Amino acid sequence: MALPQLIPSPSSSSLSHNPILNPNTISSTLTLSPRFFSSAAAFRHRCHKPNTLKCSASSFPEKHHTGSPKSGDVVELPLFPLPLVLFPGAILPLQIFEFRYRMMMHTLLQTDLRFGVIYTDAVSGTTDVGCVGEVVKHERLVDDRFFLICKGQERFRVTNLVRTKPYLVAEVTWLEDRPSGSGEEDLDALANEVESYMKDVIRLSNRLSGKPEKEVQDLRRNLFPTPFSFFVGSTFEGAPREQQALLELEDTAARLKREKETLRNTLNYLTAASAVKDVFPSNS
Repeated sequence: MALPQLIPSPSSSSLSHNPILNPNTISSTLTLSPRFFSSAAAFRHRCHKPNTLKCSASSFPEKHHTGSPKSGDVVELPLFPLPLVLFPGAILPLQIFEFRYRMMMHTLLQTDLRFGVIYTDAVSGTTDVGCVGEVVKHERLVDDRFFLICKGQERFRVTNLVRTKPYLVAEVTWLEDRPSGSGEEDLDALANEVESYMKDVIRLSNRLSGKPEKEVQDLRRNLFPTPFSFFVGSTFEGAPREQQALLELEDTAARLKREKETLRNTLNYLTAASAVKDVFPSNS
């Protein structure tokens, strides 16, 4: 079972767009359960070259633990800019091969195994809001490369760049979702709506790709609305700028509403594509 890959619409700009589905681009690697809830079965190789950080002058892990960082705390954190967005609770496999990040890994292995993942691309540069990645599994190879399995933890905002060599280190503060403005949002009902749209999107995308139409399993898995909203954002792999916008929101209701709108647009697109397929079935 997989969600289709989402792509930005051509008229969208920066971090304020509504992605729509390209029905010809179905993600074959995005599985809803293993990627988010458990360690990957095998290491997936990623070879990224991060760019230089450009920045001006909460924490919601699945389980809070003693000593969890609080909003307002300022700490120093090594940073790893990547062309992807990490969400709290999500699993991220990485291959570390560049010398400066191998140095970083040697340091992390002697400390707390946590570093900051921040999104970067050639168009918008590097963002100042990211997510802590905690190394939960690692393998060191004979040539000093590392294979890692990381899990997303707290979100943070870069407030000051401490140094750039041999790798980036910055002072960061922690981000937490604040209560919605009205204070009357039924977050559970909203999360259930989002889950319903996700199931419909999966069902229709499977139909369009010729896969069996079977009942989609429970997607929330008893997650509270905030971690569920992060899970939903982590499935939008084809639209990293939209993912970044979702990560930066500090309101669970606003995040779920934005995700609902994205999924509704995608569902409308898929419904139209399905209708066309019914009228003009393939001869193959």
